[in-house]
Amino acid sequence: MSKEFAKNLFNKQVMATDGTEIGILNNVVVEIKGGNIIDMVVAPNVNLDTSRYRKADNFILVPFDSVSAIKDYIIIDKMKAKIN
Repeated sequence: MSKEFAKNLFNKQVMATDGTEIGILNNVVVEIKGGNIIDMVVAPNVNLDTSRYRKADNFILVPFDSVSAIKDYIIIDKMKAKIN
């Protein structure tokens, strides 16, 4: 994954590779020492089943390593984003 400035990610639509609308990126969790993005804090789509995602208040946490592409949308692999 290429490096991205966090400010360029905010308010982007997060979608799965199968076209499922996950939600809107609200914030990120960053590793202080390395500056790497660990998780994306996403306001989930109202129709999304959030039961298999880690949660923080009204948001879901999506691991940044599940991102497969960033263009007009942030595209994630749902299988990498869900908890077991």
